[in-house]
Amino acid sequence: MFPNSSNLGRPPFPPKHQQQSIFFNKFPLNIPTTLSQQPSIDVHLSRALLSGNLPTVPAVTSQLYRNSSPAHTSDASMSCRGKKRHREQSVPDDIKRQRFHSHCSVTTVVNQAVPLPEERRYSFPGSVQSSVLCAHYLPDLTGCIPPLQDTLFPDPTETALPVAKDKLSQQVLDLFQACQQQNCDLNRKELCRTELQREIQRIFPQSRLYLVGSSLNGFGTRSSDGDLCLVVKEEPVMMPTFFLNTMFQVNQKTEARHILSLLQKLFSTKLCNYIDRPQLIRAKVPIVKFRDKVRQVFCCVEFDLNVNNVVGIRNTFLLRTYAYIENRVRPLVLVVKKWASFHEINDASRGTLSSYSLVLMVLHYLQTLPEPILPSLQKNYPESFDPTMQLHLVHQAPRTIPPYRSKNGSSLGDLLIGFFKYYATEFDWSHQMISVREAKAIPRPDGTEWRNKFICVEEPFDGTNTARAVHEKLKFDIIKSVFLKSWQVLRDKKDLNCILRTTIQKR
Repeated sequence: MFPNSSNLGRPPFPPKHQQQSIFFNKFPLNIPTTLSQQPSIDVHLSRALLSGNLPTVPAVTSQLYRNSSPAHTSDASMSCRGKKRHREQSVPDDIKRQRFHSHCSVTTVVNQAVPLPEERRYSFPGSVQSSVLCAHYLPDLTGCIPPLQDTLFPDPTETALPVAKDKLSQQVLDLFQACQQQNCDLNRKELCRTELQREIQRIFPQSRLYLVGSSLNGFGTRSSDGDLCLVVKEEPVMMPTFFLNTMFQVNQKTEARHILSLLQKLFSTKLCNYIDRPQLIRAKVPIVKFRDKVRQVFCCVEFDLNVNNVVGIRNTFLLRTYAYIENRVRPLVLVVKKWASFHEINDASRGTLSSYSLVLMVLHYLQTLPEPILPSLQKNYPESFDPTMQLHLVHQAPRTIPPYRSKNGSSLGDLLIGFFKYYATEFDWSHQMISVREAKAIPRPDGTEWRNKFICVEEPFDGTNTARAVHEKLKFDIIKSVFLKSWQVLRDKKDLNCILRTTIQKR
């Protein structure tokens, strides 16, 4: 079910970087003054890129990113501006349908899954203290291990979707199939991650770059941003369990900002030919936002890059497991995300709900039905979702979990109506916290993370509040009102157009 979770976002670790973690030394302040230059993309490759008939992945990456200037783009391709929603609305509906349902000719990077070999570790003899200073290395797996063939875990693109027997359920399925992220979309982000890692390792040789978030967790759309996590502290050899998490901690106000400022400088100078608008955002978890300039391949994909926010790596594969153990989960989540965006309650930067919180809210609802559709994976498979598991093993977890067989046969339409009803009339916002980890609503903790917050959604691994952005009563009242009105209208009309009209028509 999950073959494409093993190598994507888990970059190879070249043997030449067997050296002490740079984080125990001073940060290198010198950005390389030269980047390797390759000949320009030839005419045939340019035409292949524009037509969508991409050659093999190594050919694209070596030519595309090493080139001193991006390939020539047409006026139409250069017109990509504004919010990502505008990109979808600019294409006629009938053309979008053809594109969404057409077969993508790109060879799927994520389906070339490879099992990990036995880990090779190198350490200095002596105490645990000496081993702290020695980071293990993972051998370069590129091209040396054949693709994994495992019939127990079919390609998610071939996983059967639920059968729709009513109008509303069919509308949910239609919207999902039109807007879900395609393999070629994911491949494009992976190509960018691979090449960015190569350049970043010139500054931080002992680092690894992971693709995380909606791009990889199964809930992405064609317009989803690419979330990246740069890990600059390595897991030490022979380290006791209680030390593992602390080894990844960096001060987000000082260390992380320093690292990101170096990356912003790299993107703005040496990589300016294919990285556009790098901007350092000084949030609680600082990020560098940027866009890829190579438009004919990446179609203005926007990226957010953070440093050592490793919980994002862990929850990516937890959510990925939930996404594929039951075939009603992904369509329901995507429609809820589209609905929230349409009603403008899906923007944490503006005091409403993040996409991550919305996904957790859907999962929680499916766990709390009288006949649950989802279990608590962390309770049922604690060894697969151990919060202290080393990062290079996290991606294997989804492959160990079998499909969940629920006795609940509710249709997608009934589940969507029930979702709105649950949060409009049943959930106690004032006293309860949404917990996917516990698979139930639990009493609010009495801590600063939860006090004076109107919505409490527990992060499954670190226990923080993912909905802490909702701290204004006005915004909370708007969110509750949208839930209530959507439930009432959908209950009476049973027509998705009544609550999502513009999104369905314009995608």
